[in-house]
Amino acid sequence: MNVLVVNAGSSSLKLRVLGEDDTVLAEHHAERWTGETGPLEDFLSTAPPVHAVGHRVVHGGAAFTSATAIDDDTRTRIEALTALAPLHQPRALAGIDAVTRLLPGVPQVACFDTSFHTTMPAAAATYALPSSWRRRWDLRRHGFHGLSHGYASRRATELAGRPGARVVSCHLGSGASLAAVANGRSVDTTMGFTPLAGLVMATRSGDVDPGLLVWLQRAGLSLDDLEDGLEHHSGLAGLSETGGDLRDVREAAESGDERAVLALQVHGHHLRQGIAAMTASLGGIDLLVFTGGAGEHDPVLRAETVAGLAFLGLELDPGRNAEVSGDTRVSTSPTEVWVIEAREDVEIAAQTRELLNHRVRPAPQPCAPGR
Repeated sequence: MNVLVVNAGSSSLKLRVLGEDDTVLAEHHAERWTGETGPLEDFLSTAPPVHAVGHRVVHGGAAFTSATAIDDDTRTRIEALTALAPLHQPRALAGIDAVTRLLPGVPQVACFDTSFHTTMPAAAATYALPSSWRRRWDLRRHGFHGLSHGYASRRATELAGRPGARVVSCHLGSGASLAAVANGRSVDTTMGFTPLAGLVMATRSGDVDPGLLVWLQRAGLSLDDLEDGLEHHSGLAGLSETGGDLRDVREAAESGDERAVLALQVHGHHLRQGIAAMTASLGGIDLLVFTGGAGEHDPVLRAETVAGLAFLGLELDPGRNAEVSGDTRVSTSPTEVWVIEAREDVEIAAQTRELLNHRVRPAPQPCAPGR
């Protein structure tokens, strides 16, 4: 079964056709995509036959805990979650609609970034909010980047030969999050009800004192301006007054820009703090995994992060870290550090095939930290 994987980001579009053995038969990456059909139509005109389509959908809420066949009802329920992931959900819907027009009759499957984190224990998933609020709006920590965390943590444990390992997975790109994974199950993560929480990101703030947000509203900032500022003008962009790309921020810092220097310091502080917190949720760490654009391609980021976490028994091999190619162990310490190529497409294709082949996956069960 050839599976077309449609990975629609907040502004980009990644397309791949994977064969039965996950060989990449065709691919296309558009850095800028606003939802138009053209790129998909052009790609499909030369791509091999497609038997099924798997879509990455960022937010599944409480309704979607596993891959789900797409029909009119599924699309409507995905659209209803747009307010919780305003940067991503509209793009996923645009991809679904484009494929529906271009490949009528080909089965489509939605694969959710949130579903991997449904195994988090209640202590990690529950907000300390009034119970009436939690019941009315089903408020909980959902977590995101689950397709990436699931693949990267599994791949690293396979390569390390440690299937039951306690893994802290670091998905670091324009969006960024950490996950604590034990026995292949998520037990904690840095993102929450929306993809805005957790680490400092390219344009997103990450964790902010909720009292500060209340104060800003009382000071006269509108809800629309607050949302726009937190989503599009915060993070590395807000600190450095650049576009937020980590490469540009690092270049500015190296030229002596004090704003960029501070941005890197704040970014690194929260990253190290988050890794230590995920380690605490696991009761220890066996593998630290870097994935995503920055995680894979920024050796300075990895070196600085690991240097600040030496107390966890982490030590890099400078040579390996500087010359990463593919999936690579970059540590000399017993607590291993791995760089794993982000392959959400493999995870999406696997979930798509599994659903369409009517294989029943056991319902995920919460597991205690450290098990």
